[in-house]
Amino acid sequence: MTFDPAAAGWKQRSGQGPFTLEVGPIWVKREKDGANGSAYALLAEERHTNSRGVVHGGMLMTLADHVLGWMVWDAVDRAACATVSLNNQFIAAVKPGDFVEMRGHIVRQTRSLIFIHGTATVGEKPVLTSEGIWKVLGAS
Repeated sequence: MTFDPAAAGWKQRSGQGPFTLEVGPIWVKREKDGANGSAYALLAEERHTNSRGVVHGGMLMTLADHVLGWMVWDAVDRAACATVSLNNQFIAAVKPGDFVEMRGHIVRQTRSLIFIHGTATVGEKPVLTSEGIWKVLGAS
């Protein structure tokens, strides 16, 4: 039986651009205890896999870039931002049918740069960690 994010209280994130719609959808769920108040997720599909039959690392990095970017965007009152650096560490394989959840927290924030860390999990198992830096555009 396939996991149904909507039945579990997840909603498709609104405002997803053309690329995100192509690789997603990405799901969101508000959490009271989350550092940013939300968790994000992707239901892994066959179309996300590589030749070995597991989710392509590029798909997981795409998820991290979107999720951490949205968290940064929320932290700076939705000012325009751009990814400066994104480092990812792959911990475990993700298979089609897995529901990959990602949460993050801002480590440091200056007027023009945001440093953020995130972890993607399948169930309780970490599958990816990411650290990134975002530039707030227009800030000096």
